[in-house]
Amino acid sequence: MKTRRLLTKDVYIIALLVVIIPLAGELKFYPFSGTFRMSLGPPLFFFFILFLRHVPATLAGFLTGLSVNGFRIIVHFLLYGAFDGDLFYNPAFIFYLVFGILFDLLRVKRFKQQTMILGLLGMFIEIVSNMLELGVQIITKDTVITVSELNKICIIAIFRSFFVVGFFNMINLYEARLREKEIRKQNEHMLMVVSNLYEESIHLKKTLHDAEVITKKAYSLYQELQNFESIHKDIEMGHFKQDALAIACEIHEIKKDNQRIYAGLSKLILGESHTNYMDIGDLLTVIVNSSRKYAELLHKKIKFDVFVDGDHPDYHVFSVLSLINNIVANAIEAVNDEGEITMSVHRDHESVIIKIKDNGPGISSKLKDLVFKPGFTSKYDQSGNPSTGIGLFYVKNVVEQYGGTVSFQNRMDASGAIFTMRIPIRFISPKGEIG
Repeated sequence: MKTRRLLTKDVYIIALLVVIIPLAGELKFYPFSGTFRMSLGPPLFFFFILFLRHVPATLAGFLTGLSVNGFRIIVHFLLYGAFDGDLFYNPAFIFYLVFGILFDLLRVKRFKQQTMILGLLGMFIEIVSNMLELGVQIITKDTVITVSELNKICIIAIFRSFFVVGFFNMINLYEARLREKEIRKQNEHMLMVVSNLYEESIHLKKTLHDAEVITKKAYSLYQELQNFESIHKDIEMGHFKQDALAIACEIHEIKKDNQRIYAGLSKLILGESHTNYMDIGDLLTVIVNSSRKYAELLHKKIKFDVFVDGDHPDYHVFSVLSLINNIVANAIEAVNDEGEITMSVHRDHESVIIKIKDNGPGISSKLKDLVFKPGFTSKYDQSGNPSTGIGLFYVKNVVEQYGGTVSFQNRMDASGAIFTMRIPIRFISPKGEIG
């Protein structure tokens, strides 16, 4: 499929050559005599064949030479109402054909990333092609070329060749930056996706623990019913025993299914490889970019500020992303139509302190003890449906697993809240214990 796309691109380039080069060839001047002319055709031809992938330059030169000759014959007929026989032997055909042949013989495509060599090869090919074209003119039209004129041809070839190579490199650089920007956007998107998966894996891990507890309780109930039946033989407990045992088995099956899912997620996102860690400044940039999009989705105009203080190791991407993201998302939802959110990271010995400030309405002191409870929320959508209230509970749960603390307070000016996380660095750095 990729080869087919490249071949299609080559066909488009050939079509451009056949159409544009004859027109560019008419933008000409005669630096030496009335027979030998210089035009924009050769540098454009060199420029276009640099982009060819599968079609040989020889074929491009042959077709271009035919199109140039044909175009000049047609133009002469339209202007003078008669065909000029000399145009059928126009030496321009020789120039483009030889240029293409030499381009292939010297395998110029190999040197696309080596500017100096590419420029020198282009210069050499143009000089040789011009010489052969001049040779045809000398034979057919008795043209006389002096040494001085030959020097001028070489000088023009040098300027044209390196100008084409420079412009070609500029386009390649521009395309490379576009690709880099697109790859960066894709990587940021994947980081956010995997970060969300990481968060879900934490919930799944808790579910596994809860399922194990319920399984044990259900089996203990089965044993208690069995003991009760052995003591009170006149009371039949068979139906209740079977129900308790069935519940224990079914929950155990659910637990095993969840374990398989958790194992797959862990293998996907919790591997201890260097790609799982990133500079905190780059991480905050990812968060700002995604948060800006979320704010736009909610039709809010929010300014994001980021401050990093102290020396920091690379931090575990998905842990830090998911923690900060939850708090920032809450801040975006809390802020009115316009607002400001500030993220600051400070190192305090062996801990990292992360603060997220917003200028929203803040949180009532009456609700202070409920903020980190599961299910608590003060946010409702446009339909009046409440939020899940899981985000801050998740943050508190994970931070405390790392041996850290999370707290909040309203700002002194009573405009907005400040959430502060203190996390031991060893749990989120490359040598720490993630998970």
